[in-house]
Amino acid sequence: MVLDPIDEVICHDSAAQILERKGSLIWSIGPDASVFEAVRLMDEVGAGALLVLSGGRLVGMISERDYARKVILKGRSSRDTRVSEIMTAPAITARIDDRVTECLRVMTERRIRHLPVILDNGSIGGVLSIGDLVNAVVSAQAEEMRQLKSYVAGHYPA
Repeated sequence: MVLDPIDEVICHDSAAQILERKGSLIWSIGPDASVFEAVRLMDEVGAGALLVLSGGRLVGMISERDYARKVILKGRSSRDTRVSEIMTAPAITARIDDRVTECLRVMTERRIRHLPVILDNGSIGGVLSIGDLVNAVVSAQAEEMRQLKSYVAGHYPA
């Protein structure tokens, strides 16, 4: 039996726990904005993707990858192209109680790098990046190593 590498991830954090540490600040743009405006906003805030909101509702995502593949490589003008023309829709999302493993699985399978997190009431709780998830896994593995070293050295918890 071949194990999926994601099944080997030892991190039991939920999307909620990561957002609690990271914060829930989101950056968004409307579907009628130009791609130029979206790219400028991504640059200003240092984000690789933006949520696309219409009337406060999540209708898609636009990323640097969308820009590169759907505007630059196709010879389109970013000033004349609307966000709605190139955004990924519907947005692929996670639930607030999803675990890191599930979030990583979705991102790997769907080949995305940003995952909006939806709260139980349907609102947006924040956005997880692949970096956020990798950091959570690395931190969990470092803590496990620390505990194992302590155990081997004979320092048992009281």
